[in-house]
Amino acid sequence: MAAFHYLKFLYFHLVALSAVHGLLAGGAHTTLGLAVFLAGFVVLDIVGGDDLSTPEYRHPGILTFQLWLALPILSLIVFTAVWRCSSGDPLGYGAFMQRFLSFDVFAARAANQFGHQLSAIFLTGFMIGMVGTITGHELTHRTRDRVSMLIGRWLLAFSFDTSFAVEHVYGHHRYVSTALDPATAPRGRNVYAHILRSTIAGNLSAWKIEAARLQRHQLPVFSWHNSLLRGAAMSATLVAIAALMGGWAGAAFFIASALWGKALLEIVNYIEHYGLVRLPGTPVAPRHSWNTNRRFSSWGMFNLTRHSHHHAQGALPYHRLRPIPEAPQMISGYLSTMFLAMLPPLWFRLMAPRLAAWDRDYATPEERALARLAEADAR
Repeated sequence: MAAFHYLKFLYFHLVALSAVHGLLAGGAHTTLGLAVFLAGFVVLDIVGGDDLSTPEYRHPGILTFQLWLALPILSLIVFTAVWRCSSGDPLGYGAFMQRFLSFDVFAARAANQFGHQLSAIFLTGFMIGMVGTITGHELTHRTRDRVSMLIGRWLLAFSFDTSFAVEHVYGHHRYVSTALDPATAPRGRNVYAHILRSTIAGNLSAWKIEAARLQRHQLPVFSWHNSLLRGAAMSATLVAIAALMGGWAGAAFFIASALWGKALLEIVNYIEHYGLVRLPGTPVAPRHSWNTNRRFSSWGMFNLTRHSHHHAQGALPYHRLRPIPEAPQMISGYLSTMFLAMLPPLWFRLMAPRLAAWDRDYATPEERALARLAEADAR
């Protein structure tokens, strides 16, 4: 049974590798793969119940290696997706996969139509968000582990978001659930406005944090010492590789997938903290994040679901996070909650009683006053 607690996180890798098959199969198979991925996550969360286990891991290095595997897996997914846009066979990839899988991947590629390519963009973007951002988030919290930081930043480069490694760790975790945090959506803001506003404000915040760091070390802001500029170069390198593989079509496909992956991050930020308030300067507690303990979301997202504990103790690795069932709970698992957030009228209707319960059961008197101001502003 102890081995199972290591193996359960391989669910993440199996989902990712199945995306490669869906992209190679082409045509309606790609759309079907996308539908199975989305429906599967939602249904499994509903029928799978909660994971409240808190096992002791004697070999945490295995868990870290599972995170590191995300980089070669995501590289394979994106390479496969861009290969679909290529007229040639970069690195002989198609010939190899045709022998390995025993079906004609070139015929499958030739059968792709515009709608199938849209499905591929959505599927690739989901994988960039899941395989790239989720693991990048975990790894860039490990600021003293240079290997994890490097891998994490490359994972974030796939969504043009290496600035996340700066703003999230040194900004979001400090200001979460306050008006100073770009990633915390105030009551009444819809998710689409939040994607735009959080992206712009988050990047500006990251630049200020990085500029202040460089100033403390007496280093020039516009130099290779600036991690944001290095991150932009990493993302530009990925775009250039896509262009070399598939020309303008390959570059456009990758850029669209990357931006969708970035949008998914902001949707996740939205559902994790929507409407919650905290008095600036007071300690961050589990009540300042929406939590969920849905089993398959937890396994497929390296316990990101245990978000209340993550914010209460941000330095803890994912395998040491506790479920905290008494924390404020999301509507459901991550993916289904994200879908609900993308329907603003329904979202506001569902969240109103949850926010009222939070104000009553979790908030301090000062936070209730902030909540009343937030409600007034939302009107």
